[in-house]
Amino acid sequence: MSLRESICCLGITAILNSVACSPHDTAFDAPVRADEQTVRADEQTVRADEQTARKHERTSDAAERASGLALDWPRFLGASYDGVAPDTPVEIDWTAKPKFLWSLEVGDGYGIGTVAEGRYFHFDATQSETNEHLERIRCFELETGNEVWSKAQPFEYRDLLGYEDGPRSSPTIDGDRLFSLGVTGNLTCRDVRDGRMLWNVNTNDRYGVVQNFFGVGSSPLVLGQRVIAMIGGSPAEDRNITSMRIDRVSPNGSAVVAFDRDTGKELWRCGDDLASYSSPRPIEIDGETLVLVFARSGLMAVDPERGSVRWQQGHRAEILESVNAMTPVVDGDRVFISECYQVGSVLLKAGKESSTVLWQDPDRDRRNQAMRCHWATPILIDGYLYGCSGRNAPDSDFRCIDFNTGKVAWSDPRRIRSSVTRAGDHLIVLEERGKAQVIKPNPERLDVVATWDLNLREGERPGLAYPCWAAPIVLGKKVVLRGTDRVLCLDLASRVE
Repeated sequence: MSLRESICCLGITAILNSVACSPHDTAFDAPVRADEQTVRADEQTVRADEQTARKHERTSDAAERASGLALDWPRFLGASYDGVAPDTPVEIDWTAKPKFLWSLEVGDGYGIGTVAEGRYFHFDATQSETNEHLERIRCFELETGNEVWSKAQPFEYRDLLGYEDGPRSSPTIDGDRLFSLGVTGNLTCRDVRDGRMLWNVNTNDRYGVVQNFFGVGSSPLVLGQRVIAMIGGSPAEDRNITSMRIDRVSPNGSAVVAFDRDTGKELWRCGDDLASYSSPRPIEIDGETLVLVFARSGLMAVDPERGSVRWQQGHRAEILESVNAMTPVVDGDRVFISECYQVGSVLLKAGKESSTVLWQDPDRDRRNQAMRCHWATPILIDGYLYGCSGRNAPDSDFRCIDFNTGKVAWSDPRRIRSSVTRAGDHLIVLEERGKAQVIKPNPERLDVVATWDLNLREGERPGLAYPCWAAPIVLGKKVVLRGTDRVLCLDLASRVE
């Protein structure tokens, strides 16, 4: 019972008792009116106290959310799987230069970290004093950048095309657990509080994964008790196939594998395909959750309860070195996937048992393709997609397309690759060479609000060095960005009324 209800009950009880004991009701009119006035006064006091408490709660929540401490970015592309930052009540002055908060040096790898309960978790690679290669997870306070804990485990990897040897993925946080999938397929579960390892599965060894061009590059998905990972194993005899001849490698039914969250035990496996560099994400179709997996040969919809493939949509270039890497963009029952080598993009209407093509780019016709996503996932806003299109810098641009038709609204003439994150009604576009721009979404034209030369050192803030391939993290007023050897945390300016 609330305080207000208690006061009301006591007041009413007193009134009724007074009336019941009186042989002359009129003689007690004045005391009754006085009691009623007292009750009303007490009720007003309670209401005022409740309003004050709610005001303090809102103020506290707003302050905490503004600092980024009450907001999470618990997995690759954030909590909603789409690169969209959580809402914040703080008005940001996007024209003002952000303040430098902290930076940290990072080792080999290309992925950015994740954030949960005011802590930033980064996944990279380093070397021990004896030159042993170590895959490392570190935890930092988001507010200060101070290290909380660091854990590492040995690994051996040599990239077939000479890229860095560290992780390509981001850790996934689920409650008190952290899950990481390293470049050699080590799926590890740790306690977020101290980094203690709880279980580990070497998926490359267990499922016979033949190393592809860039190693393992997918982040795990947690759905309830299931840790779902794109694995893409092969029969034992395929281990003898010449390096780089992934076109000769065959699948063995382990494209997608689910593991028990608490023990690491396999729950199910499904899908005849090899792995890509995309990450699985859920979709709700008529009240049922399926998992979208953009694997090497195309998109598959997986039933996470039964561990079975519901339907598949082929989507891959015939070029040997081609890869699928972006994460599917979902809008209701519509799914957008894209690649940059030959076939471009397609928009599908997803059902429980099949999919239908709504529009599709012409094959091998780059000039007339709507969007050619490489590793960056575009952002959907009000019926328009904003993102990078193109394979390499000479043929890449940032563009806007109509999601419903695939028609190109505009494209930025600068020939450079980028990644993008949405923060409220603005986009933060990070070019691969470290320059960032704040863009106002506008299907009519490129609308640049501000430019941050983060590639250049300024005062105490170090510069970001190429390549900057990970999309920024935005939490409240904080922005976290990654270059090849450093992570920066910036504080956005608040708008002054």
